[in-house]
Amino acid sequence: MKVLIVGSGGREHAIAWKVAQSEKVDKIYCAPGNAGISQIAQCVDIGAMEFDKLVEFAKNEEIDLTIIGMDDPLVGGVVDEFEKAGLRVFGPRKNAAILEGSKAFSKDLMKKYNIPTAGYETFDSPQKAMEYLENSKYPIVLKADGLALGKGVLICSTKEEAMDGVKTLMLDKQFGSAGNTIVVEEFMTGREVSVLSFVDGNTIKIMTSAQDHKRAGDGDTGLNTGGMGTFSPSPFYTEEVDKFCQKYIYQPTVDAMKAEGRDFKGIIFFGLMLTKDGPKVLEYNARFGDPETQVVLPRMKNDIVDVFEACIDGTLNDVELEFEDNAAVCVVLASDGYPVKYEKGFEIKGLEKFDGQDSYFVFHAGTKLSDGKFVTNGGRVLGVTATGTDLKTARQNAYEATKWIEFDNKYMRNDIGKAIDEA
Repeated sequence: MKVLIVGSGGREHAIAWKVAQSEKVDKIYCAPGNAGISQIAQCVDIGAMEFDKLVEFAKNEEIDLTIIGMDDPLVGGVVDEFEKAGLRVFGPRKNAAILEGSKAFSKDLMKKYNIPTAGYETFDSPQKAMEYLENSKYPIVLKADGLALGKGVLICSTKEEAMDGVKTLMLDKQFGSAGNTIVVEEFMTGREVSVLSFVDGNTIKIMTSAQDHKRAGDGDTGLNTGGMGTFSPSPFYTEEVDKFCQKYIYQPTVDAMKAEGRDFKGIIFFGLMLTKDGPKVLEYNARFGDPETQVVLPRMKNDIVDVFEACIDGTLNDVELEFEDNAAVCVVLASDGYPVKYEKGFEIKGLEKFDGQDSYFVFHAGTKLSDGKFVTNGGRVLGVTATGTDLKTARQNAYEATKWIEFDNKYMRNDIGKAIDEA
């Protein structure tokens, strides 16, 4: 079969790498892809938001399955366009992708269906938001309602910071229309855990747990990023936590969306906070996480194409997800200055050292080919992933593998998975 993957990041490279292992697949395309993806798929110069062109390409090339990796096209309704054209596509429709597309919607959904989450208020008026913040308890969290590349969340320690945050989001429009409405949320403390799941509208199957590192600097300092590294599984995601989440969070979310007439088929990413009062939902995403995908898929035993098709066909209940009894750690190699200002175009050396390796992987994010050479082309450049018998071994392996790669302005956090030592 022919498969088209839509996206251009490390997540899409990991998906393409996993799809390439399926015996069902003869040919993979990726739009627009990146330099790493081009080694296993034919990259097509079509943007993720060019729905008409994507549909036309899929029809002309007789694509059997399209996988949407990115949030923007999902929230924009790309799945609806593919379905209208009679094409087979994996991902939620527009009316279901709102689960990620609007934080106000998702918070209201959780409130209505008693799904545990932080207390909150929603504002579309900067003045009213500031009035509310006058008498709030600090620290407090401000969230842009719409998509903001994973960066539209501000943790404010003081009233002054919160007032500045409202100005940044709603008046200065740092994240554009995403900040037209904001959610002001109580600050929760505890361990963060990411849990990805497959959903077919009725049934939900949970993948292995992971933990992301959002901040740019060691010790969780600096600005929020798209993710600086991950590990899987999380030692803090216990059997007891899983049972609670299955009963009060996972299936209730799927059932709530169905009750709202928004049947969800695709990936639901649960961002959880393990608080002293039990697990609570920090956020939902309507697609694979990045870089969580880079540690979850290398541990997955299943043919992922079978699982994608079961989600589309509503037969997920017949699938048993299986994961290796091991661990994985991903360290993101970024361009110094990310997520604010950074240079591009530096040659990347050492990638060939990953060829033929069973326990070491390098997933490309911000790369391109220039005169036959791999060069940096973004803030997050590569995700270096390694597996091991346990988390500590996987972490050692991943950091050892980061030494194989060289490029000017290379930057990474040195404490990815340090929480493992505290488990």
